[in-house]
Amino acid sequence: MPPTSPSSSAQAARAALAARLRDIRLDAGITKRELAARCGWSEAKSSRIENARTAPSDDDLRAWCHACGADDQAASLVAANRQADSMYVQWKRLQRTGLKQLQTANLSLFERTRHFKVYCSNVVPGFLQTPGYAAALLRAIATFRGLPDDVADAVTARMNRSRILHENGRTFAIVLEETVLRYRLGDAGVMAGQLGSLLSAMDLPSVSLGIIPAAAERSMWAIESFTAFDDRRVDHEPLSASVKITAPDEVDQYLKAFGALHQHAVYGADARALIVRAIEALH
Repeated sequence: MPPTSPSSSAQAARAALAARLRDIRLDAGITKRELAARCGWSEAKSSRIENARTAPSDDDLRAWCHACGADDQAASLVAANRQADSMYVQWKRLQRTGLKQLQTANLSLFERTRHFKVYCSNVVPGFLQTPGYAAALLRAIATFRGLPDDVADAVTARMNRSRILHENGRTFAIVLEETVLRYRLGDAGVMAGQLGSLLSAMDLPSVSLGIIPAAAERSMWAIESFTAFDDRRVDHEPLSASVKITAPDEVDQYLKAFGALHQHAVYGADARALIVRAIEALH
């Protein structure tokens, strides 16, 4: 089962960084009090950093290393600190200038990925969205979060990113909950267009689209939507933040979950029948 805390990867990375700092101090043979005196801060701050209760700044890390005679380790620690900071990023930070920037931020990741595994329990995944559906979804997000209105530009950027579906050398294994077909984003016309586009996507040689029937008896429950990139990184998006998971043991849990969810899905004619029924229910 995937971790219950969306920030668990970031917490683990911060704990590992704190352990490295403790080892550096111990190797230098100084106490936390002496370290604090050399750095010009309180002993309590040294303790909070070393116990991963306070995230150090880049300057804190450089001062720590200098106080311990380990200046050669500062650059590595700064890089590790920034990586931990990027694992769990609140949406208000990512989207402060609007939604277009977010659509382009991961473009290089999408372009270098060859094998995608995608599970969605709430919305159609981004690279299968029609412009109408994407506009309805992104406008809802912008309104909810009080963001600048750049929805039209964000939709254009999302459609541009979706071109990878038609490029050679990639595979897309996608599993949707049947409820995704029923949640209305936009009016009936927008939803009909989106569902029809899913039928077309099933004809693409790079796409394997499975749908888990709502009535299916299951051993794997519905979880948060996520995307796995080449089985090495998993991104998922709870309401408040964007979470990037790279720790191998956690990535493996998501891959295991995907395998179980894949087993519950139907494909081919059975999946098409579920989509057609959802289209018919719009009228």
